[in-house]
Amino acid sequence: MAQGKSPLPDDMVLVSGGPFRMGSDDHYAEEMPAHRVTVSDAWVDRHQVTNADFVAFVAATGYTTVAERELDPADDPEAPIENLAPGSLVFTGTRGPVDLRDLMQWWTWTPGASWRTPRGPGSRIEGLLDHPVVHVAYEDAASFATRVGKDLATEAEWEHAARGALDGSTFTWGNDPEGAGEKRANYWHGQFPWRAEPGYGSAMPVGSFPANGYGHIGFRCVRRP
Repeated sequence: MAQGKSPLPDDMVLVSGGPFRMGSDDHYAEEMPAHRVTVSDAWVDRHQVTNADFVAFVAATGYTTVAERELDPADDPEAPIENLAPGSLVFTGTRGPVDLRDLMQWWTWTPGASWRTPRGPGSRIEGLLDHPVVHVAYEDAASFATRVGKDLATEAEWEHAARGALDGSTFTWGNDPEGAGEKRANYWHGQFPWRAEPGYGSAMPVGSFPANGYGHIGFRCVRRP
């Protein structure tokens, strides 16, 4: 830890730096080509930033997120007036199979959606305070990190930590898919985007699934020694 920085809280863990293989040649085009990258040591959050964390941040600063700000019609004169209301995209499950090349089949522009109202007007975060905060833009995240004396992770830092010291493995737990009855991560289980298996298809409280080799790494904020 650099001299002059405050002691690190219990909700961070030291991830040792070093070289690792970043990306993949076997999955999505934007992950290609896999290549060697070296990162430095970093203290990282054990969990994602929760709604409770963000409530405390906003209460202390009065911060207004991008999704809550009024839009200027001059920035996009051709936009329909209904699209100029503050809001965000909300995941909306479909009635059946759809063309997976068109993500707007399951993402719905929703005026009034924000971190306070994650599913749009009428929804609330009461009862969800231990869930990850959503509808947060980059500048919102950067402002939060600055307030708590941290930085945002780089893409390389995030991937290195998320791999849990398993360099080049297919999953964060190894190369084998989940076994029957195992629940290792909150990715989509079922037929996307219309029929999720019970217990999946929505956000979960932080720490709901097994930790990787570094612990429960949320890895949104970092402190660099």
